[in-house]
This record gives sequence, C-alpha cells and structure tokens, in this order.
Amino acid sequence: MSEPRLWAIVGATGTGKSDLALDLADALRARGNPVEIVNADAMQLYRGMDIGTAKLPVAERRGIPHHLFDVREVHEEAAVAWYQPEARAAIKAIHERGGDAILVGGSGLYVSSVVYEFHFPPRDPEIRRRLEQELESVGLPDLLARLRAQDPEAAAKVDPRNSRRVIRALEVLEQGSSTHGAALPERPVLWHPRTRLIGLHVDRADLVARLDARVERMWESGLIDEVAELRQQGLERGATAPRAIGYAQALGQLDGTLSAAEAIAQTQALTRRYARRQVSWFKRYPELRWWDAPADAHTLLQA
Repeated sequence: MSEPRLWAIVGATGTGKSDLALDLADALRARGNPVEIVNADAMQLYRGMDIGTAKLPVAERRGIPHHLFDVREVHEEAAVAWYQPEARAAIKAIHERGGDAILVGGSGLYVSSVVYEFHFPPRDPEIRRRLEQELESVGLPDLLARLRAQDPEAAAKVDPRNSRRVIRALEVLEQGSSTHGAALPERPVLWHPRTRLIGLHVDRADLVARLDARVERMWESGLIDEVAELRQQGLERGATAPRAIGYAQALGQLDGTLSAAEAIAQTQALTRRYARRQVSWFKRYPELRWWDAPADAHTLLQA
C-alpha cells in the first residue's frame, strides 16, 4: 500500500475550493480511500463566523470528516504558529488511519506553514505586551518606521495596516532572531513528500462579479445579525476575528459609522484586493498546478 497523500486545494476566495475538496474526497473514497478534510482558512477556525466566511454547513459536508473548523472562540487568537502544529497533527492522524488528507483554504501563510518546512521564531509575552502598549501610546506609524529601520526586508513584506504583524516582527527582532517576514521561504521544501498542490483559477472579471455578488448575499443572509451575536460573545476583544473582512465593516454598520451601502461597498473592495494578494502568494508555489474552475475531481486524479 502506498504512503498516504497530502492534497492542498488553494486559490483566491470565491473560486470553489470547498466544492472541489468535497468532489475530490468523494472520488478518493470511491477508490476505497477514507479521505478527510483539514481547514486552512484562518477565519473559518472561529466558531460562529459562518456567513461572512462562506463556511460550509455541516449538513452539506457529505459525511466527510472535517477538521479545524469552529475550534476557536472569536475572542481568542488563532495565530499561524498555533495553527501549524494543530493542522499537522490532524493530517498525521488522518494518514495513520490510512486515508489521504485534503488541506483546503486560501490563507496563504497558513497553507505554507503546513505544506512547507516553515519554522517560527520564539514568542515573548513580555515584549509583546510592551509593544502593544507602545502601539496605544505612539501609534502604528512609529512602530512601522522602527521596523523599516531595523529590518527593511521584513517591513516590505508585512501589511503596513496590520498592527499584529508589525508587532510580531519587532518582537522577533528584539529576541535577536531574524524575522520570517510572513512570507514563503526562498527555497521551499515540502513537509510531506507525497504532496499535491492544486490551484483553482477564475478569470479576473468573472471572479470580481462573483465576489461582489457573494458580499451582497452575505448581508441578505443575515451577516449583521451574526456579527451582533458574536459581539455579545466578545468579538471585539479578539486580536484577529474583529479585523476580518466583512466583520469589521458589519461592526461599523452596527456602530453607525458606516451605512449598509458603505459597509457592503467597502467589503467588496477589500475582498477584491484580498483575492489579488492570494493569487500572488500562491503563484510562488513551485509545485502548484493551476486548474480552471470548476475543476473535475476525476480528471485531477488521472493527471
């Protein structure tokens, strides 16, 4: 019997990754392979964040085991350094049961942390707390300027609006380590030797229309009510969840700082920008093969 595989289905948001993962799982199970699915979408880790993340309902998962969905509360942090060992442990357990694992999601750093040999510098809570206090007192521009002075390469790779990433890079530098820069290593090495990387592609114009329509459906499906409920559960105390695209705008609508039309338009613009970043990230995967969506699972198995 051959060694189990790790499949990774990646690509921009809205390209149909979850549907393809289910189809691939069905095709593999038809061959006698008890395949299971592992989440690689940072926001689908959070319990209750369903509408805004397009999370597949349990009833639509075709009886296929899914892992690392709904495993964090919205006020908890779900950093990639926490996620990596959890995802790898889930994959190893699937392999030990004799099945293939399908990693599916569009969070580039999370996917990379699992698929490639990806090591994280140590953490120091005291340094982190001090930097967070400095963020409150001097603001993000000052911290970003410090990072640019100390490590221009890392600063160029970090989203300048993401205070958590800026603080993390400074925390690592203060410990005397080089930053991983929240980027793919120069020469990525696969973590699991039998890994197959599948990228889903949708023409840009079609994808934009698809994403804009999906955002409108999120509001029609009750995103505002979902966010109001999550606020009661401590959403705004979280380091990650309240910044999620759509959720931040819904909070603005609830607070009255954005109208519904403004919240929707802002979410659409940010989603389009995020999709571009996802494609750019995954283009750097040397082993990845792109397929036009919707891809046929049986064709993938024969390729």
